[in-house]
Amino acid sequence: MKAAFIQEQGGPEVLLYGDLPDPQAGPGEIVVDVHAASINAADWKVRSGSYAKLTRFPYVLGRDFSGVVAETGAGVSDLAPGDPVFGVLDAGQEGAYAGKVAVRADLAARKPEGWSHEEAVALALAGLTAIVSLEETLKLEAGETILIQGGAGGVSGFAIQLAKHLGATVVTTASAANHDYVRGLGADRVIDYRAQDFTEEISGVDAVFETVGGDVALRSFDVLRPGGRAAFIASGGQAPKPPRSDVTALRPNVARARRHMERVAELVAAGVVTVPPIRTFPLAQAADAHRVSEARHLRGKLVLKVR
Repeated sequence: MKAAFIQEQGGPEVLLYGDLPDPQAGPGEIVVDVHAASINAADWKVRSGSYAKLTRFPYVLGRDFSGVVAETGAGVSDLAPGDPVFGVLDAGQEGAYAGKVAVRADLAARKPEGWSHEEAVALALAGLTAIVSLEETLKLEAGETILIQGGAGGVSGFAIQLAKHLGATVVTTASAANHDYVRGLGADRVIDYRAQDFTEEISGVDAVFETVGGDVALRSFDVLRPGGRAAFIASGGQAPKPPRSDVTALRPNVARARRHMERVAELVAAGVVTVPPIRTFPLAQAADAHRVSEARHLRGKLVLKVR
């Protein structure tokens, strides 16, 4: 199979394109002919070594996929070859930047009719992360106010729409060029992070969903009310330690499950969430896609077209 892979960690230039062996379906697994894989910030953090040092190569990146079942392993009865599916690989597993990927069958959901593979994968990990962060981790309730950092991104754009559906008031940060876009998603108030200090613009919010990392993550504690809570997905495996004793820092446990993919599909079918803007790259140009992702000013999602 063709794949984009690395033989060492480093900059985007270490991403190679070539042939690797096809995976085989083990018990309880399926092999999917991948049609599309999305680019997530975690991908280039793994590639660069910012997360951890890899010990085995070649290493294929990519956490979410959309494609067609090519093979089923022993014990799989609810999916069959030819079924269009989408999903997110199990925690600790990657490999979607490839023509084929083996995945636990119970993690894959049937791709809704009418969705392209690019649309399905643009919603997969982004939707899973937003759902787990808002509904299961922050337990956001109607009437609360939430600050969603970096509102134009794939995860945060999904989160804005979900938060409005849950009945919250949504404040978000975005560059001026993206203000109309995030308002269209449902944001009640937008702060221009390039021209305004969000800590001077708002205070006393019930919850923060932090998707940016770095100094932004630490300063997010400043806008919480006493008893408020913040969920962090861009600060590594642990939430940063709060500088205050009266707030709670949370790291969402983005556990993979078919039910989360089905929840994504339900939200889209109900008109709660729309498909984000998608910019596509051929799999052979994965390095170029990583350069765009690392710049951190993308609206929507980056997707690799595999076939």
